[in-house]
Amino acid sequence: MPISLEVNGERIEAQVLPRLNLADFLREHLQLTGTHVGCEHGVCGACTVRVDGEIVRSCLTLAVQMHGASVETIEGLSDSGEIADLQAAFRDRNALQCGYCTPGMLMAAQDLLKQNAEPDRERIREHLSGNYCRCTGYQAIIDAVENTARARAGRRS
Repeated sequence: MPISLEVNGERIEAQVLPRLNLADFLREHLQLTGTHVGCEHGVCGACTVRVDGEIVRSCLTLAVQMHGASVETIEGLSDSGEIADLQAAFRDRNALQCGYCTPGMLMAAQDLLKQNAEPDRERIREHLSGNYCRCTGYQAIIDAVENTARARAGRRS
């Protein structure tokens, strides 16, 4: 099936099988491998991307559903500089040990910070609870998001 969509600001025209999920389309057809495939059931969050401004699980989304949509991946957020401070905080707090969950965590964290500029630790934990990490125990991830929120709040003052 033909689809036309925007990925990280670039217009993409492609032919896809109706059953191809968005995660595989991004990884295999566009070589955007920052979107990871973990559970393939929408539970782990490794495949999180932004579609028309909202985060979605790309393993549960068909590529054909994206016709006319705007998709942003971790590469797009990173290349634009949108999450540079968040990435630095993850690095500084050692919140990215093996790195497999990191793209999805960053996508979810940025989504939270766009919705709520100064979330408390409980809100951060709740928002990230749909993303699994087997390495860090979440403390460092929550610290990184909290530090980023504080730093951004300081810049706005």
